[in-house]
Amino acid sequence: MLIRLDHKPAIDNIHKYPQSIVDRLAVLLSAGAVAEADARRKGFYDVSDGDRVFFIHISPVSGKVFLLASWRVQQVAPLVARAASAGAFECSARLA
Repeated sequence: MLIRLDHKPAIDNIHKYPQSIVDRLAVLLSAGAVAEADARRKGFYDVSDGDRVFFIHISPVSGKVFLLASWRVQQVAPLVARAASAGAFECSARLA
């Protein structure tokens, strides 16, 4: 899904992440962010931006964004990613 906020989002940085992380999230939400809704909690999302993921809550009452967590993800090599998505794994090792 795509989340795009029409206004500059007010972000509550409850865990005191560096301002650069908060600014990156604000720009992302203003421009339009790819997000995955949390299946168990309404208004909670994982928002991805390259090598970083943000876990946020958007208040349905105020529209305020709560930055709950953020972490870096390792990029998977393109060849490995293609093989994984195709389900094509081969093993040349032999068990004795």
